[in-house]
Parts: sequence; structure tokens; C-alpha cells
Amino acid sequence: MKIVDAKVIVCSPGRNFVTLKIVTEDGIYGLGDATLNGRELAVASYLSDHIVPLLVGRDARRIEDTWQYLYTGAYWRRGPVTMTAISAVDTALWDIQGKALRAPVYQLLGGPSREAVLVYGHANGKDVDETLAAVAEYVRLGYHAIRVQSGVPGLQSTYGVGRGKLHYEPAEPGLPPENRWSTDQYLTFVPTLFKRLRDEFGPDVKLLHDSHHRLTPIEAARLGKSLEPYHLFWLEDPTPAELQAGFRLIRQHTTTPIAVGEVFNSIFDCQQLIQEQLVDYIRTTVVHAGGITHLRKIAHFAEMHQVKTGSHGATDLSPVCMAAALHFDLSIHNFGIQEYMRHTEETDRVFPHQYRFEGGVMYPGDAPGLGVDIDEALASRFPYERAYLPVNRTIDGTVHSW
Repeated sequence: MKIVDAKVIVCSPGRNFVTLKIVTEDGIYGLGDATLNGRELAVASYLSDHIVPLLVGRDARRIEDTWQYLYTGAYWRRGPVTMTAISAVDTALWDIQGKALRAPVYQLLGGPSREAVLVYGHANGKDVDETLAAVAEYVRLGYHAIRVQSGVPGLQSTYGVGRGKLHYEPAEPGLPPENRWSTDQYLTFVPTLFKRLRDEFGPDVKLLHDSHHRLTPIEAARLGKSLEPYHLFWLEDPTPAELQAGFRLIRQHTTTPIAVGEVFNSIFDCQQLIQEQLVDYIRTTVVHAGGITHLRKIAHFAEMHQVKTGSHGATDLSPVCMAAALHFDLSIHNFGIQEYMRHTEETDRVFPHQYRFEGGVMYPGDAPGLGVDIDEALASRFPYERAYLPVNRTIDGTVHSW
């Protein structure tokens, strides 16, 4: 089953997406997500100029060999652009394999380990009252787990706080906006927010919170400890993970579960964190961590150390990636939870899919392959629009992690 063609499709139905389409001599095609938020065209070029010429003539069934060819066979390895490109190829090949065998991808991965995939939604508000109303709406929609973010009093804007009820796109058109940040105000405010949430909604709803890498290890330890009475499902990205040893300090001071890894792109980025059990959930994704093939290796390594998965699933992951994530989630033993941010209606029309949300969980569907397609004619009506994630600065103007 030789590959005869591959092309890159860039479109922007509400936000930018990069999609790889691989076609075989049998007429079967597979799709892979290659979206890297704010750096989309870098991956599109990497694929078109450097990867696609290598694919034509290869056997589409040799998924592991192709992965090793693109990763191990290259002198320059890793990095978000390279690994996102490899992810797209890998995901498309799994899609082809499923279609060729007339089976959903999760069956090729060993079959289901559970009946459905637990997901969490995003409740946001400019202040506490608005945030509580957003949480109430998600409870009404049937969510069992909800990530809660709120504007911080005294700060004009806070990254991670959405502007809509269900659809939230953090990247903004044009050049990157700049947010102002105060760690002191944040650390004082967040425990009061979660006290209100527990008082209002009780102990049963699973509550999550994202610090977006903005704290030092000791600040993160302080926050985790102050949140212990409110029993968070997890505290996400408390500190930048380039210094993995910094998570030891957090572990020494709090029992609040820690999640990290959405910006990781290989098993080496999280090896120490998993091996030393410094985190409870690893958030690496299909699209940025080498595709299904490499993500399975991360999950199996994590399983050995009692770490569960909690893959990133924001709107900068297209429905192609969401479908792949759900097949992966359904199959692995140490699944924890899946982030789920609903796409816009325009995105759903460009990428028709089989997966569905129902009662707080999701189902990938039983269509052959991934169960997702792309309407190329419709996609062409949504051209690329430059957009960036914001830059974060402290009150005194210093560029800060976000």
C-alpha cells in the first residue's frame, strides 16, 4: 500500500489549522493534525518542503518504521516544529491503517480499556460571580469535571480566562497582545475562589485549575498547600518544566495533584517528572508529541510509575487531533481525563467527525480509522490569518512566563 501523494492544507475556520492529507495507491487517504499555535506556517513548511518528498513511495502500513525514519533517521531531532510534523504523518498513517482494515483506530491499539472517555470543560469569568455562573452552566450540561479560571481582581486581563461561554480561542489576530501579571494578587485570590466553588457546588464535582507556568516552585508549593482543603482534581502547569527538579520542591509541600506537559514534545521532556513521580498527570498530546505511536510510549512509561494521562485538548487542536486523542484515551490502561474545548460551528463543518459528547464523557465512534474528515472546498474559503498567543509581563514590565 504505497503512498502516492501527500499535501498540506492550511485553513482558518475560526482559528488556524494545519492538516496533512496522505493518499495511497489504493485511493485510501488519512488525515493528521499539524497545528502549532502561533507557529502554524513553520510546521506547514517543514512538512511541504522536507517531509512530503520523503513519504511518496513508502509503504503506508509501516507506521513504526516511518516514525523512526523521520525521527531517528534525522540529524536534527525533537523540538515542537519537528515533532508536530512527525505527529501529523503518524496520525494520518493510523487513519489509513484503520480504513484499510475497516476498523476504528482504538481497535488497532488493543481495543477499549473503558466504555467512554471522561472529559473536562472550561468555565471562565471576569470575576468570581461570573465564574460561578459559568460553572453552574457546565454542571447543567452534564460535565463531571470542570477547569475553573477567573479574572484576578486588580489585573486588567488574565491569560486563560475565556471570552465566550463554550468557545475560547486564546490566540489573537495580528501581533501578540501583552497581559500584565501579579503573582501576589493571584496567590491571594485563587484560594478564595475555590472556597466559594466548594461552598456553592459541594464536594462531588471535579475541579481543575491552570496556573500557566507562572509560578516559581516555592510559589507553586504555597498555592498547592492553600488549595488542599478544596480537593482539586489537579493543579496544572504550576511552574515552567524546563527545570524538572523544581517539581521536587512542590511535592515536598503539598498533596494537591499536579498535571503538566502540554508543551512537551517527547518522552525525554517528562522522563524525570514521571520516573520520580513528581507529577500525577502527564498532558502530552497526539499533535505535539510525535503522534499516537510516541504518545503510547509515554503512556506506557507513565503507567509503570502510577502516573495517569490528561491530554491537552484546547481549540488549537483540530477535530483530527481530538478524534485521535479519543481513540488513544479509550485504549490505554492509565487514562486519567481528557481536556475538551468545543470548536466553533465553522470548524465542525470543515472537519465533520464521528466523535460525540454525552453526559460528561465522549465517544470516538466506530467509523473506520479516526472517524474524521475534511471538506477541502469549504476549508479553502477560510484562508490563514496571522494570530499569536499573548505575551505576559509583570506589573513592572518584565517579560514573564504565562
